[in-house]
This record gives sequence, structure tokens and C-alpha cells, in this order.
Amino acid sequence: MASKTRSAARRVAVLGGGAWGRALAVSARRAGAEVKVWARDPETTAAKADFPVFSSIVEATAEADLILVATPAQTIRSVLEACGPAIPRAAPIAIGAKGIERGSLQLMSEVAQQAAPDHPIGVVSGPSFAAEVVAERPTAVVAACADLEIARYIQTSLASRAFRPYASDDVMGVDVGGALKNVLAIACGIVAGKGLGDNPRAALITRGLAEIARLAAARGARMETVMGLSGLGDLVLTAGSLQSRNMALGHALGRGVALQDLIGSDKALAEGVWTAQAAVALAERYGVSLPICEAVHAIVDRGAEIDAVIDDLLSRPLGRE
Repeated sequence: MASKTRSAARRVAVLGGGAWGRALAVSARRAGAEVKVWARDPETTAAKADFPVFSSIVEATAEADLILVATPAQTIRSVLEACGPAIPRAAPIAIGAKGIERGSLQLMSEVAQQAAPDHPIGVVSGPSFAAEVVAERPTAVVAACADLEIARYIQTSLASRAFRPYASDDVMGVDVGGALKNVLAIACGIVAGKGLGDNPRAALITRGLAEIARLAAARGARMETVMGLSGLGDLVLTAGSLQSRNMALGHALGRGVALQDLIGSDKALAEGVWTAQAAVALAERYGVSLPICEAVHAIVDRGAEIDAVIDDLLSRPLGRE
């Protein structure tokens, strides 16, 4: 495998020309790699990028040692299937998207493994606003793969003084944390938009972390992963700043903006909107209770009144911590 013959990738392909794709491309270049980017709209992306940008996945991935995927979560399968045999067989694929695929209810690593079965699959996740990564603000994330040697390969292929990936072999734990924190950030945005104060946001973050832990445990993940960068760390960042698209969307909903008025802008980018329904369905499959995720699902998918949903949450029976 590539990880056992080189300490870092020399040629990296990034699939996705958005903000996170650019952040990963910048990180790979700072780590010493030659970087190519594939984008659906190469002309628009090229104006913002300092890398060769291609409309052809075949051209972008040719001779790549590592593939980084930064397209929206619900497009991961179609993008990787479009790659087909174009990706060099030895190249690991690391997924930077966070979510649960609707329909299949698969996490991103599972989708990627089905779509590209001949490649080692990893994930890169953690508390990281793309703009701050590009600006070289100190950032720590997790690079995970079931094969820890591949995780270390992804780690060294992205690492620089300001961008510090930590290697892990708990792919499922990283995947679950990244997916649910987007849904929970919408909930935190709603309470902020309604002006309910800091107390409920702290409660949502804490009880939301418990929801991540329950689903992660049901999927065989480790609690230390949930309490780490890709779980607690990412949740604190995403649910605590309006830089987060998910929290910003929730904030708008809390102020009374209709979801349909956000479609085509924030909804296209706020992964939590697309993940809420899938998270609830996956939890039902595993017999796990996710009341906060269920509340967000009721609001964004069923059109439930926010005040009524909040009343329902506050009317739940008291329980043990």
C-alpha cells in the first residue's frame, strides 16, 4: 500500500471545488504535494483557486497517490462511481463530507466503500472552518481509516505547522460525530435565533453529545472518539458560531424565516437539513433515541411549528443524567 512505501502523498487529487475542497487542497500543498482539483464548475472555481482545476475526473485523478473527496454528502456515491477505474488502484480515498446518505442510511465511509470497493477508505473530520484553515489558523482534525497505516498516510499527507491531523482507526466514530453535529447545530441555531439565551444552547450541546454517543455505540464506535476532536470538538465549533452554515440556517429559522426561503442558498450547503431525516431513520433501525435530532427532523422535513417542537422537548419525562 502507498502508506508503507512513502511518508506522504506526492500527488493529491481533490474532488470538489467548494470552500472545504479548497481548504483540503491548500493543506495538501502545504504538506508538499502537487495538487489537482476537480469541480463541476471549473471556471468559477478556478477564479478562487491557486490549483489546476479540471472538469474531467479522469484528468484530475490521473496518477494521484491520494484522493480527497469534498463534495456534498448526498453526492459522494455518484461522484465516486463516476470515477470508475480512473483512480489509481493503490490510491486511498479520504472523505471530507459529513452526513448520512438518504435512502441507504449509510455513513460516508460506507457509501465510499460500496462505490469504490478496490480502495482503502478513510475520513477526515473535526472542528475546522474552511476559511480558517486557508488562513493558517491553528486547526486540529482526525484522519481515520480502519488500516491505521493508511490513516497515518492521510495524516502526513495533510499535516503542516498549523494543520494537525490526528490518526485514528475508528472510522465509524468519526463518521457518526461528523454527521450528527450538523443536525444538532441547527437546533442550537434555532434557540439562538429565538433569543432563548445561552443556557439552552449549552444543554443542547451536552444532550446532543449524548445522542452522538448513543448512535456511535450502536454502530460499534469507541467513546474516546466521541469525546475527541471529531465528536465533542466538532460539535462545540459547529453549534457555537454563526460561521457554521448549519447554525446560521437554524438561526434564520428561529428568527422566523421560512425554510423554503432558504432553499437554493443555505439549504443547499447546510448538510444537517439533509441528514436529519436519515439520522432519525438510522436511529430507529438500531433502537436508539435521538430526541433533538427528531425535533430538527420535525421542523425541516415535516414543517412542524418551532414553538410546539420546543414545548414537546421541554415536556419530556425527567430522567437520570
